[in-house]
Amino acid sequence: MPTSRRGGGVSKRCECRGADGKLLGNACAQLAKKNHGAPYIRQELPTDENGQRRQFRRTGYAKVTDAQTDLDRVRAILDLAGDDEDAGRRVGDLLQSVMNKRAAIPDAVEVKRKLGVGVPLDGAMTVGDWLDTWRASKKTRDTTNAGYDSHIRVHLKPHLAHHRLDRLGVAPVQVMFDAIDEQNETIAAENTARREQEARCKRSRPGVPRAFERQQIAERIAEEKAKLARMKPYRRITGPATKQRIRSTLRAALNAAIARQLITFNAAEHVELASGRRPKPMLWTAAHVARWRETGEKPSAVMVWTPVQIGAFLDAAQDNRLYAFFHLIAFRGLRRGEGVGQDWTGVDLEGGLLTIAHEIVVGADGWTPVETIPKTDGSAATIALDSATVEVLREHQAQQKAERDARLIAGKLWQDTGKVFVEEDGSWLHPDLVSKEFRRIYESAGLPPINLRDLRHCAATLIHAGGGDLHAIKETLRHSTIVLASDTYTSLLPEVDREIAEKAAAVVPRARKPATADAPKAAG
Repeated sequence: MPTSRRGGGVSKRCECRGADGKLLGNACAQLAKKNHGAPYIRQELPTDENGQRRQFRRTGYAKVTDAQTDLDRVRAILDLAGDDEDAGRRVGDLLQSVMNKRAAIPDAVEVKRKLGVGVPLDGAMTVGDWLDTWRASKKTRDTTNAGYDSHIRVHLKPHLAHHRLDRLGVAPVQVMFDAIDEQNETIAAENTARREQEARCKRSRPGVPRAFERQQIAERIAEEKAKLARMKPYRRITGPATKQRIRSTLRAALNAAIARQLITFNAAEHVELASGRRPKPMLWTAAHVARWRETGEKPSAVMVWTPVQIGAFLDAAQDNRLYAFFHLIAFRGLRRGEGVGQDWTGVDLEGGLLTIAHEIVVGADGWTPVETIPKTDGSAATIALDSATVEVLREHQAQQKAERDARLIAGKLWQDTGKVFVEEDGSWLHPDLVSKEFRRIYESAGLPPINLRDLRHCAATLIHAGGGDLHAIKETLRHSTIVLASDTYTSLLPEVDREIAEKAAAVVPRARKPATADAPKAAG
């Protein structure tokens, strides 16, 4: 409840003490003197969390006007709470803390700013407190919020939560990123050790060993597998791009604190990091495949199949009920969430057009699928469909209708979600389950690994192989600028060109074989 101004005032109080250091009170011989005592203020405060009454008291002023000035400051702070009981309790806690610490009474304008944001009023807010306050205020997409949550939970809070927000400098932030680099080195070493240990668990001796040798080999492998079981599982390092995103999260949070005038300096702006540019896609050439089969290592974080490998995957997926999903991504470059969230109302098979308006992504809890609109205006667009893709979608539509009719005839539930790609009961596909099915198919086909999102990059190679330039790739994949398409694919497309050139040269039969270094030169 608001505090009445009648609950306090300015008076005089004897400050004389005896030999024991205690106030003399009524025993003071000077009380009869008119001017004895120092100005003293008293003001009723809102009750505490237990409903107990409390007062703000302060004495020792040289002049009554000084005491009145402080009383006015106390009352100005109390007035900020209005009829808000929670705010009244918070300003009461602040003034009680100021009194107990004999600290200066803060400016009402500063208190009002903090009160409106919902942060501690005593100026002792930590970075962890502010990250929680800032994150709770974010109204961004679930996928964006999930990224914020991960950065805050895994990196920012463990390293920075205990620092006072208004005292956060560059050094603690730099120490955090240095610690991430050190952890990366540890993870890389542990991953290498595990990979080497896995190799020791395999039978390496050719031929069929004799009985006693088989026993020795089995015992050795069992011992090596026991060692492997005690080792840490594979872990991902925090790469340059991820570190840039972590800094972006911290920078955004601190900028919000600056906007609310809680701080004046953004430490994240001044931390030095290595370039966080996204890795360039690389083609799974024969040499890269051979190296991968030998070492298990991918040449790049983003790998792309050749047109021949894409064909091999689609052949392997031909009889899968999600074949049309993979075909659409491979040829038209939809993102996973866009494919899962595609509505039949956005598909014009007669006109050969597909309009992307929704996507289904994994929510903030890391599993529950949620429907949302595409992240950017450019992502929500209409793209053309080639005749082969139209035919694939027609067949898929007929298959879906047959599944629906069969369930209804059997008296089973069919959920009419209107999505192009659904579970067998018509419900939404889960994005992660689609990725797992994709991986199962390409592994069974013996193809080198790529992520489902990299199948979108495969679409770029097919567009280029079909004669499309960077502008065509930009429009189909709905990049925001042609610069992004150029930065992503300039290292990839020349490799596609070379592969196409080699295949074109091999098409023409020649009776005369090309000369080699070992072939004898013609006489004359």
